[in-house]
Amino acid sequence: MAPAQPRPQRRTRERAALRLLAAGLGLASSLALLGVIWPEGDRSASEQGPPSAADLAEAPDRAISVLLIGSDADRLSNGSTAVPANSDALLLVHVNPEGPLQLLSLPVETAVQLPGDKLPVALGTLYKRGGPALVAGAAAQLVGLPKGQPDRYVVLPRAALRDLVDGIGRVELSPDRSMRYTDKTQKYTIRLEGGLQVMDGQQVEQLLRFRDETDGEERRRDRQQMAVESVLRQMGQRTQLQQLPDLLQQLQGQVETNLTRSEALSLLAVALRPGERLEFRTLPLRPPVQPKSPLRALDAQAQRPWPN
Repeated sequence: MAPAQPRPQRRTRERAALRLLAAGLGLASSLALLGVIWPEGDRSASEQGPPSAADLAEAPDRAISVLLIGSDADRLSNGSTAVPANSDALLLVHVNPEGPLQLLSLPVETAVQLPGDKLPVALGTLYKRGGPALVAGAAAQLVGLPKGQPDRYVVLPRAALRDLVDGIGRVELSPDRSMRYTDKTQKYTIRLEGGLQVMDGQQVEQLLRFRDETDGEERRRDRQQMAVESVLRQMGQRTQLQQLPDLLQQLQGQVETNLTRSEALSLLAVALRPGERLEFRTLPLRPPVQPKSPLRALDAQAQRPWPN
């Protein structure tokens, strides 16, 4: 009897199926190995986790300079600076998408000569006389800024500072000493202990406002630098980045600025980048002519600390 014909075809199909199965197993093994060498990102972290600083907004395409004016008033006067107070702190901030974040402290005791005035006055008093425009003009002349700079300004009263610190969940600071001060006229009291601690907005305000004859303005500037670094560090935490757009919206009515909300987020996208290097400098001044003189002149011979 002649053998049945379909048997060789069935064997051929069986061998083909085995080859396909082996190939499939080999592909699966290769993909598994590839997953070990080049693992897929954590989808749950990327989809549910807080954003990175880069997600806040697109970075500016050039360096931007911002004048930060810390007002000693608790709030803006009637929502404007028609009758402004003195400036308690002055900072020039240089936000460069291609370089480090640079901050230049402008000492409020810097002597400036205004047209029409017979005697020089302190830089910190200009805000009361002419608002942000006068301060910006004097700062540009002192530092040697190009025409049109600083590009933007921000006036930060004390209440806005407190709300900013509380809004980012408080900050960790380490005062080098205890601080005690009472102003009966303003009904204001400073009472802080030294050492590492977590501070709320009211405590940070006290830290920045404290001054005495022992510390002087230079030590106050050291504390300002410490506070700025701590605030930026806390703002850069992933748990805080998600809240920054809403926090800026809440602070909008408490500050005076020509920065739009989108511009502010764009600058923060650069300033809060992971590993962003912070350079903090102070405008160089000459020693006072008299030991207790409230004014100090710019040291014209010192190297300019601001990028050109």
